[in-house]
Amino acid sequence: MKPNLKTWSFSSGAVSALTMTVSPVVTVSRGEDAVLNCSFTHGPKGYSGKITVKWLARDPKTEPFFKCSVTNDSMEAANECSGSGLKYSLDGDPRRGQLSLLIRKVELLDNGTFFCRVELDRGKNSEKKIDLFVELAPQIPNLSVVEAPCGSDSTPRSLRCEVEGHPLPKVVYLSVTKRLLEVQVQTLVIGPYSRTTCIPYLQEQEEEVTCRAESRLGEAERTYPTTNHLMIILTVCGVVVLLLLLLSAGITIYCLKTRNPPPQDSEPPAAREIETVYSELTIVELPHGNSVQQREEAGE
Repeated sequence: MKPNLKTWSFSSGAVSALTMTVSPVVTVSRGEDAVLNCSFTHGPKGYSGKITVKWLARDPKTEPFFKCSVTNDSMEAANECSGSGLKYSLDGDPRRGQLSLLIRKVELLDNGTFFCRVELDRGKNSEKKIDLFVELAPQIPNLSVVEAPCGSDSTPRSLRCEVEGHPLPKVVYLSVTKRLLEVQVQTLVIGPYSRTTCIPYLQEQEEEVTCRAESRLGEAERTYPTTNHLMIILTVCGVVVLLLLLLSAGITIYCLKTRNPPPQDSEPPAAREIETVYSELTIVELPHGNSVQQREEAGE
């Protein structure tokens, strides 16, 4: 998309005309880089004096948050206006009339008015205004039940919804069927980019309640209780039931063993004595004398 540029010309008797061109409004989403377009031209092409660039925020009478100078005598030499990796830097070279400011990863706090100012020799200077609009689609960083009433309501608990966005979103509460709840929404805290609202939350309330944030950039929703909350409850209940079943099974097994003990000997093995078994041994004596006599006769 081609930026909308506006041009202003200034002149004085001593020096030739100075012309500035800026984008009066720049829109960017949070987290992106923004370029505030600003350029200038001066009359004599042979100008070799000093070019000072200043960027100011909110009030043109404040001190500049960014400032650099370069001498317009050479296009080759490095200068303090050269690009850097800081949050703020020039997106171009002042020697070529480029004064645009690069803002890296803009935040909501960067939203507001900026002033581009150029100063030359002989008191020749000019500045112009640029409005930076930082957009943020609706977000809901927190939705929770707190033990505190909502406004003047007597209900001791309340459902609080914190939303962010720029432009600031509208907040509504929906039932489980996505219909608007017939309750009075109270705004507790409000700022330029965020707000906190609440509704009474009954102790016995079990249905889901959805907080919705709406703006021209879109919408966001969060539901209480969340699916994760329900899953945690179911998981804890399941673990408790499992532990009870295991405990019941252990008690049953113990009771069965106690009621029907296994058979045991009357005496333990250690108490038994070793019994000695005696047997009769019969020794038969041979007639040694006869045997010797027979051997002697045989020798004869």
